[in-house]
Amino acid sequence: MNPAPLTETWVYLSTSPLLGLTLTLLAYQLGFWIFRRSGQQAWANPVLIAIFIIALFLWATKIPYIRYFEGAQFVHFLLGPATVALAVPLFAYWKRLKRMALPLVIALLAGSATAAFSAMIVARWLGATPETVYSLAPKSVTTPIAMGVAEQIGGIPSLTAVLVIVTGILGASAFPGLFRLLRIHDHAAQGFAAGLAAHGLGTARAFMFSEEMGAFSALAMGLNGMLTAVILPLLLR
Repeated sequence: MNPAPLTETWVYLSTSPLLGLTLTLLAYQLGFWIFRRSGQQAWANPVLIAIFIIALFLWATKIPYIRYFEGAQFVHFLLGPATVALAVPLFAYWKRLKRMALPLVIALLAGSATAAFSAMIVARWLGATPETVYSLAPKSVTTPIAMGVAEQIGGIPSLTAVLVIVTGILGASAFPGLFRLLRIHDHAAQGFAAGLAAHGLGTARAFMFSEEMGAFSALAMGLNGMLTAVILPLLLR
């Protein structure tokens, strides 16, 4: 087999923004294939698998992250429209949403405060540096918002991004069993709790159970992000 075409393709991709885009799509497809082969187990989250694949590839090829992101930013740009589009399925449950408005507001305030300050208190008690403590505060918010909040309050945005991903994976993995243990069966309540605690990854997991659960999870994710971005910097300053 003549390796010349493969070599030429690699030389072209390694110097092109297409490298980041191609690598991201291939890594996610491989992660999603593993996820389906595992029976859609939460521990085989395709996002987590794709992160490990991309990190290993960049480490092995010595490609700088900045060069990778030149292509990956096209996927990153779509994160905003995709988040906004999550409001579409929520429209089908608008009447029920209005009936549940007061309980949802109370759950939002309690859950948002608990997610931020419980992590900060535990980290402070364990002797973490102030930068680490502040990096933990927005861990339950979707990544773009969390990184912006961390920068405003004196945290480390890159550390916050990792903590957000870990929080989402743990939350998405744990909430089905936790709801069974607590005997919470209502999909709206389950979805709101999942989105509040585990942001986008929890929402993606919720949509696998039902559209109703996913819709309320998307609502919680959006409201928590907005509340955290506005209130948390004011309180911590």
